[in-house]
Amino acid sequence: MRSQPRSGKRRHVLRWVAVAAVVVVAGGTLVAYLKYRAVYDSITRVTVPSTALGHRPPVYSTDSENILVYGDDTRSGLTPHQQFILHAGHDQTNNTDTIMLVHISPGHHGVTAVSIPRDTMVPQYECDSGPGYTGQQANPAGAVQINSLLQIGGPTCLWKTVEQMSGVHIDHFIGIGLLGFVKVVNDLGGVNVCVPFTVKDQLSGLNLKAGEQHITGIQALAFWRTREDVGDGSDLQRIQRDQFMSAQVVKGVLHSGLLSNPIRLLRIVSDAAASMTTDDGMTVTDLVQIAQSFRNLAGQNVQFITMPNGPWIGNGNRVQPMQPQAGEVFSAIARDKTVPKVLTNPAASATGGAQVLTTSPGNVKVEVLNGSGLTRVARQAAAGLTSRGFNVTGTGDAPNFAYRKSVIEYSSAADMPAVNTLMKQLTNVTSLQVSSLTPGTVDLILGSDFTGLAPQAPHATATQATGSPRASAGASPSASASASGVAGLAQSNGGITAAAACTADGSAFSGPLSH
Repeated sequence: MRSQPRSGKRRHVLRWVAVAAVVVVAGGTLVAYLKYRAVYDSITRVTVPSTALGHRPPVYSTDSENILVYGDDTRSGLTPHQQFILHAGHDQTNNTDTIMLVHISPGHHGVTAVSIPRDTMVPQYECDSGPGYTGQQANPAGAVQINSLLQIGGPTCLWKTVEQMSGVHIDHFIGIGLLGFVKVVNDLGGVNVCVPFTVKDQLSGLNLKAGEQHITGIQALAFWRTREDVGDGSDLQRIQRDQFMSAQVVKGVLHSGLLSNPIRLLRIVSDAAASMTTDDGMTVTDLVQIAQSFRNLAGQNVQFITMPNGPWIGNGNRVQPMQPQAGEVFSAIARDKTVPKVLTNPAASATGGAQVLTTSPGNVKVEVLNGSGLTRVARQAAAGLTSRGFNVTGTGDAPNFAYRKSVIEYSSAADMPAVNTLMKQLTNVTSLQVSSLTPGTVDLILGSDFTGLAPQAPHATATQATGSPRASAGASPSASASASGVAGLAQSNGGITAAAACTADGSAFSGPLSH
């Protein structure tokens, strides 16, 4: 899925890692505490009147905490040299390309970070104007891309919209800028990332050899921002790669003893504070609670998922919350309770963990093309799909034989059920919208790694936590559904935990741009 040109991507976990780190200093000497106060006072704080947030969702779980975390894209404060070395450009728009809802469970036994894609279309709520903000009028029939809200109405507008869209009562927000991210990664000693092939992206400045690499701040920022020239070029894949990077950061912090080293923590927080923005209601106590959420945590208790989503009805290059799955995830966050498990789907890796709609194989008109140069591969795949009930309209060769991964090309969002149904028959496949294709027919281009169709999964009945059947939103079940609480959201929604191996991220690099 393509999206509009990037203006600077941002960072997930590092923002709340940095904020959590600062308060641990308070456990040290009085001098350290006074220094901590000075650092805390250097953080930019924004007044958020309760009236500006409208009619707010109720607080269902008083012992948990929900924090809106976003990346501030502004180049304000960066020197021309810093803009050059960070490959940040001169764009002065303040889009918010990383947005997360971070949930800290009661007792600080778990942390869940839900990524909200930058291309999500959300209702147009009323947002006040102010210094540097145009504001917007409420429009019940209107929709706006979520990453533009910071520019429109500041953090308050973003807070209000996420809260209204999700039904989750948000306690605070934290934002951090480009330079703060780079400095924090350097202070942490860098981070490990894995790439399955050499990546050299002129747009972001990323230049990495294949394999596991240890990178520092500037390359970490480039990794975070890389999107257009890797995989399928989608923001959903970028989020998936960034979640793996965040997992490695958390793993390193938990294993390094960093949280018990006041001197290192103070240096990290000092560097982050100058680029950090919070609401003025976030007190010292709130920061202490965030820090406590990291103590005694294991990697498997920190999880990352993407909001279940599907193509927006107005433009297939944008997304919208996929219901009822998104509602179930947000309900689990709001109430910190058990919810039905979302049925798994092989297509989830290509959609950032989203549960997607499917259709009957007989409704899928597919032309099978050889993009690998291997003989008879298209005919063999076509025969297998025909035996499984698919309407194969023909076979042939792709425009070239340079495809390493298989790709499903489609015309518009209306073809997504067919795409998702076909995805279930293959492994390690991605999708790409090509508007010039004939609507109602999809092209399957087989890459050189194609060895055959995926085994057919047995059908199962979707079941709620109570054991009673429920509707599956048109998706063909591929695994038994079972009850899953907040702690199991990553497992049931195509996410990962901080215990994930760096090398498990291969699917986030698959696509026609990775060859």
